[in-house]
Formats: sequence, structure tokens, C-alpha cells
Amino acid sequence: MAGAIGILPIIVAIIIFSIIPSEIEARTKLYTTAVVHDHHENPTNTISPFQDDFCKSTVESKGYSCQQHQVITEDGYILGLQRIPVGRSGKQADKPPVLLQHGIFSDGVTWVRNSPEESLAFILADNGYDVWLANSRGTVYSRGHQSLTPNDPDYWNWSWDELAAYDLPAFIQYVHDQTGENIHYVGHSLGTLMAFAALSEDDNVSSKLRSAALLSPIAYLNQIRSLLTKAAAYLFLGDQLYWLGLHEFIPKSQEVSKLLGNICSKPGINCSDILAAFTGLNCCINSSTIDVDPQSTATRNLIHLAQMIRKGTIAKYDYGNADENMKQYGKPTPPLYNMSSIPNNFPLLLSYGGKDELSDVNDVSVLLEKLKDHEQDKLVVQLVENYAHLDFVMGDNANKVVYNPLMDFFGLH
Repeated sequence: MAGAIGILPIIVAIIIFSIIPSEIEARTKLYTTAVVHDHHENPTNTISPFQDDFCKSTVESKGYSCQQHQVITEDGYILGLQRIPVGRSGKQADKPPVLLQHGIFSDGVTWVRNSPEESLAFILADNGYDVWLANSRGTVYSRGHQSLTPNDPDYWNWSWDELAAYDLPAFIQYVHDQTGENIHYVGHSLGTLMAFAALSEDDNVSSKLRSAALLSPIAYLNQIRSLLTKAAAYLFLGDQLYWLGLHEFIPKSQEVSKLLGNICSKPGINCSDILAAFTGLNCCINSSTIDVDPQSTATRNLIHLAQMIRKGTIAKYDYGNADENMKQYGKPTPPLYNMSSIPNNFPLLLSYGGKDELSDVNDVSVLLEKLKDHEQDKLVVQLVENYAHLDFVMGDNANKVVYNPLMDFFGLH
């Protein structure tokens, strides 16, 4: 069926949205540039036509105003950022800014794909929040760089380490500078891993955030139930592509389709429902929202995620030999991210699904054990028994099941 075929490449979600944060230390002193395009003004030539299409086709078409912004990271990536400053009523936001961060193979459209009554970005805007939609490097709205192009292998020389060390702090700093306020953060899948890594290593991030709501949280991955994802990780899918010289992982490419076909032919791997095989059986998704083009990522990013599945740790990227690790980290093995280093008084909401085969309930339990010293009134945990991985961002009842409690949580902080 069209929807299933359209999502097939997302199977490349070999660590789809979920497998989804680096050396954040002092290097996260990043700088940003304010490049704004309000659609009621003349367009700026620094805004990509793809970004213009984002506002026109997905936001303004549903009755909301939309602004285009660009952010430059410390390592030179030029990232797209959309802002929904008011709700459909036109009333100016009277609540704090909220930054929404998508998962892997996705982009900011994640948060506006459903109807205004079902999409988190629109719901927040209609409830008085100043909404900002992030787009990670490599996605169609964030393919710029100060000196590289996506055709350069070096452009793709990154993993989620860099997303946590550069992209996320840059977005947070920019929104903070533009609004003069601390920010609520919402992440899904890889967007949660970025937050966990950044919060555990960079006090500058937590100091500018009011709270973080993390949907389908990804931290520990070695107990995932998705046999398809496990097979991909253990067969070194990412590594194979990397050494073939495919630094950009394009889900719909011929090379990826061939490798995934090989995995689906393995005994015990059932690819008849490819989406469910990766994410778990999503209960509440409208089929009309599934037929979307998955976004590119760096092959190195998938290698890093596969390392997490194979090793059962949250660590920085492993270069595969002690000498290179020593050169990068000053030790023969990659440093671990310490989840217990997240400030104990930082407000966290973790919402996960009982049917999620990427953010597995057992892996979430390991994470919660690491957070056992977190102040009880600063940690809210929600288990939605019948939800799988994508229900949290595409579910037609997520507005009531997840987003209303999320806004209640924001209201406390």
C-alpha cells in the first residue's frame, strides 16, 4: 500500500527516531546569527526555498503565522529554525517559548503533520506558547555550512555527539537570545538522547531551560525488542555503508534498499509490516500521515547508534581502535555519558510506550535507575501502555493522552 511503501525506507530507522546524545564541554560556546523571514515581509535571500515551503505548506496553510530563522553552530553548520509566534486567534503568546526537537530520519514537520487539533506545535501555539521548531543538520531545512556542501564527505563527519554538543546548544542559545526567556524543551526519540547527553555534560544548557519533556526516551538500547533493528546493528549496517564511501545515509537510495533487503531475508526477520517491525505496533496513527519522505542522516550517526545497541552503554563515538580513541579522548575507550550527572533539581517528564520496540520499557527502567536520586517532585514518568514509538508524535489521540499532561507539567515550571 502507498503508505507502507512510502515509509519503507524509514526502515532505515535502523535506529529510527529512537536510536537516537558529546563532548559538550567548553566547545559548546557557540555563536548564532539572526536571519529572520516573516512571511508578511519580503523574503531574505539567505533563507532557503525549502524553508519557505515549510512555512507556506505546513504552517500558514493551516491558519498560523510563521517565521524563518537560521542558526550557525560553532562548527559551521547553518540550521533552519521555524517559529510560530501566535495561535490561530492572533493573540500574542503570553507563555514561555518551547523548542521542539525531532528524531532521526525526520525534521520539524514532525510537530505539524497532523491537524491543528492533533499536532503538538499548533496545540502549544493555541495555548499561548511561543513555539520554535528545530531542524537538525543534514535535513532538508538544515543543509547549509559556512565552508562545506553536502557533497563533501567532511560535511557528514558527525554523529549524535555533535547534535548534542553543537546543534542543540545553538538552538537553545538562539531562542533564549531572541526571547530573553528560559525555554521549555520537547524531544522525541533521538531528540531525547540529544537532551540527555547535553544535560549531563553542559550546565549552560540546563541553565537556559525551564524543563524538558522527553517522548519515547532513548538512552540505553541493548534491550530493544525490534529484531529488525537488532539485526541491522549486529550486521554492522552502518559500518558497511560507511566503508562503501556512503557518508550520507539516504533512506531511499538503491544501496540502502539492497542492504535492507538482505537483512529482511535473514531467518526470523519478518518485514511484512516494516513500520511495526521497527517501531512496534503503533495503535493510533492515521495512515494518511505516514506516507512521508524520510530525511538523510550521517552514516556515522547510525554507526554510533549501532554501537549503543551492541555495547549497551551511552558513550561517545568509538573510532574502532585505541590509538584513534586516545587521540580524540585521551583514553583508549570512548568516555561514557553519566545520566546521574543531570542536575537532580532539573524538571524532567519522561513519557514512554508499552508497545515501543525502540524505547523499550526495560531500557527505560535502566535509565530510571540511573535517575533514582533525582528530586521526586522534579521527575514525572508516564507509561502509555498501548503506545508504540510513533504514536507520541503522530497519534490521533496524543493530544489528550500525552500533550495535555505535558502542558500541565509546563505549567508547574
